[in-house]
Amino acid sequence: MFYTIGEMAQRLNVAPSTLRYYDKEGLLPFVERSSGGIRMFKDEDMEWLQMLGCLKKAGMPLKEIRSFIELSRQGDGTIDRRLDLIEKQRRSVLEQQKQLEATLLMLDYKRWYYQTAQKAGTCAVHDAMPPEDIPEPFRPLVAEWKAEE
Repeated sequence: MFYTIGEMAQRLNVAPSTLRYYDKEGLLPFVERSSGGIRMFKDEDMEWLQMLGCLKKAGMPLKEIRSFIELSRQGDGTIDRRLDLIEKQRRSVLEQQKQLEATLLMLDYKRWYYQTAQKAGTCAVHDAMPPEDIPEPFRPLVAEWKAEE
């Protein structure tokens, strides 16, 4: 069965312009076209398109995504190189995850800080707060800041 660009975009929950962009960037060499030049997507294109979306969300540059696709089309002789690309991107995502966790910890701390200040009616409530009254996950942050003073 064939799908139009709009139908495939709906199945993937992306805008049709996203698929047009992928095509313009050379990321859809596997997609067939009708005699009139209309893109005709097949069910088996879905996995490729999901992989493209995953790599893009993972922050892989288009040049590397294009390289991954070209290597995939070359067959089993490129498995090692494809695995290297995936491993490299995985390490990058893990590093981003660490950074996001640190950011979330800071936001959670500030949320607690302002909720506590709101209840007390002042931010000064924190000035005399003993360390044991600070929630456990935030104690290392506060200790680090006090050490810098």
